[in-house]
Amino acid sequence: MKNLSIYIIALAGILAFASCDKGNLGPVVSSNPGTPNITEPSSGQSYTLQESNAKDTLFTMKWTNPDYGFPAAPLYHIEMDSIGNNFADAISLANINGTSYSITVGDMNSKLLGTGYPANQKINMEFRVTADVADSVQNEVSDPINMNLTPYSVCKYCPAIYVPGGYQSASGYTSNDWSPADAPALATVSGQDVYEGYVYIANGGSQFKFTADQSWTTNWGDNGADGTLEINGANIVASNSGYYKMNVDLNALTYTLTNTTWGVIGDSTPNGWNSDQNMTYDPATKMWSITLDLTAGGLKFRANDAWNINYGDTGSDGTLEQDGDNISISSAGNYTIKMDLNSHPYTYSITKN
Repeated sequence: MKNLSIYIIALAGILAFASCDKGNLGPVVSSNPGTPNITEPSSGQSYTLQESNAKDTLFTMKWTNPDYGFPAAPLYHIEMDSIGNNFADAISLANINGTSYSITVGDMNSKLLGTGYPANQKINMEFRVTADVADSVQNEVSDPINMNLTPYSVCKYCPAIYVPGGYQSASGYTSNDWSPADAPALATVSGQDVYEGYVYIANGGSQFKFTADQSWTTNWGDNGADGTLEINGANIVASNSGYYKMNVDLNALTYTLTNTTWGVIGDSTPNGWNSDQNMTYDPATKMWSITLDLTAGGLKFRANDAWNINYGDTGSDGTLEQDGDNISISSAGNYTIKMDLNSHPYTYSITKN
């Protein structure tokens, strides 16, 4: 009798389960939940970031929650990218629950500089919010909003570092060797303690170091001659004489030296784009020059008969940029061309004789 009761109870349970309404097994996701809608800040805002306000809130972004048809708590992804890039290189700002996100001035500045955007220049960015509720449910993406952001430089040693050494007097920089006050400078281009510049070294075997300013208070050398810098390290040796392109990254504590000779090349030059016309370096003026016949067309400057280091003029403003546009020559004639790489931005002149 006891066993019969157990069987009856089990059968009742099975029948009850079978009679359940399948519609009550779980929530049904709306097929059109809508996208998050960014309500703050309004699109088109412009911010100039300042180091003195680094800990202050730059802005608080707010958005609406899509209606999934049941109480949902999506994970929201906040991203930014350059306007027009369609978020192909999206920078992640946060992954959070909730419908608001705040970022400080300093954190935004670090995000921009850390991604490679230049300091002290206005950058056009767009922002979006993506709602992620489950792997099986399509993400909902907001319309982007636009902002103009101008980050500040965080360089400790900007705007330049210096290259004092035993080469200075022989190379025409000063009568005093090992003088930071008279040494050529390397300039920052990115605003992130990354420097470049050109230094003429007349004699092979000359030694030098890098200094943070025009004193010996902070200096770097290379203890192992391995391209890695150390504070108060050993003198760096330039094995050969020449005109060196020097690149220094004080974040990574690395440097490179590239010995260069220069020429012009282009369809306006005698050999077209096939080979360079060699320029001559003048130690007195610290400039490269050449006089030659040109035809109408274009030309560029390049180092070592290769394209690794080449300069053109984007914007036709007399300043040189790596991989810049061809420099236009409007009419045939005899020209004197000069290139000045002594300070950044690099410049040139083309004068018809």
